[in-house]
Amino acid sequence: MDPVRNPYTPGAGAPPPQLAGRDELLERMRIVLERTRLGRPVRSLLLVGLRGVGKTVLLDKMCDDAEASALHTLRLEAPEGRSLPAILAPQLRRALLRLSLTEQAKELAQRALRGLAGFATALKLKYNDIEVGLDFDPEPGLADNGDLELDLQALFEISGQAAAGAGTGLALFIDELQYVDEDQLAALIMALHRTAQRRLPLVLVGAGLPQLRGRLGKAKSYAERLFDFSEVGPLPADAARIAISNPAESEGESISAKALDHIVSETQGYPYFLQEWGKQAWDIAASSPITIKDVQTASRSAIAALDEGFFRVRFDRLTLSEKRYLRAMAELGAGPHRSGSIAEVLARGVTSLAPLRSQLIAKGMVWSPSHGDTAFTVPLFAGFMQRVMPGDHWKTE
Repeated sequence: MDPVRNPYTPGAGAPPPQLAGRDELLERMRIVLERTRLGRPVRSLLLVGLRGVGKTVLLDKMCDDAEASALHTLRLEAPEGRSLPAILAPQLRRALLRLSLTEQAKELAQRALRGLAGFATALKLKYNDIEVGLDFDPEPGLADNGDLELDLQALFEISGQAAAGAGTGLALFIDELQYVDEDQLAALIMALHRTAQRRLPLVLVGAGLPQLRGRLGKAKSYAERLFDFSEVGPLPADAARIAISNPAESEGESISAKALDHIVSETQGYPYFLQEWGKQAWDIAASSPITIKDVQTASRSAIAALDEGFFRVRFDRLTLSEKRYLRAMAELGAGPHRSGSIAEVLARGVTSLAPLRSQLIAKGMVWSPSHGDTAFTVPLFAGFMQRVMPGDHWKTE
């Protein structure tokens, strides 16, 4: 079949041709955005789930919908090693400049830009990665204390007032939120709490790994009352079939029922893997319909592609000790696993492995579904670890 017409899109954050099985979540988000635009009280929304479930795709879709609803958006990603002020300041400046073009909000938006100038200047010594253009001189006493908790509250408050003056709202979309340092998370929570108390139209839509819920609670004990958490998981079987069959049909091609069932079984319904299997099956099939034999052959190509891309990019960031820890987990199966069981495989004490486990949690490779349990954040990663570190040599290396 013609590879040029292949509709499937495996890739980090690449939107699939068919966003199946997420209608309920998108409707919840529509309500959140509309209430924000109208200045009605609303909880911020957080998407939590493993790698490959489509959180980034959903976040981008929601951001597009917010723009279509005449909200002003800030689209951020929180990479490891960057501060929240550094990633926030340039996007907030862009939103405030847009608000300043509205006559009703011009004065408040310009005041917010002066607050942003004070914010960036005062915090530059502590967060030296802040780089943002300054359009106005700082206003003394406005978001310039050099204390992130106080200054972010003041900055969000004046920014929310500017949005309200324009008859709109501000929506912050932050991906990989689990990488934000705890003190900065605490400041973000307090600033959102303040805007909620003042009934200002500012909302956060965040996405992160499952440990995000615990990190927020640790940062501020009342955090769970400020957020609605939505668990994003693999697609139900019917939605997974639609995600594969509809794109093929849109190109005038088809896939057999047995082939569909095999893809759903192999991928366990994870959206990223569905796209990879769909792509490989399309490229391998000589003609329509795509058959079970095509998919069985494609499975080998799909696994190889994942091993060299999706899995490998995470594996290469690990130290040897971290790789051995994850290999010990894989020895036990998909998980989750008790810390004691992992320690037993490594012939080590549980306490001695605790720092290593903490490092892997910080890197976003594992998480703790319950006290004493450890699970992979990347689906199907146990199989990859067994393939990339076969045999028993890893136990003594």
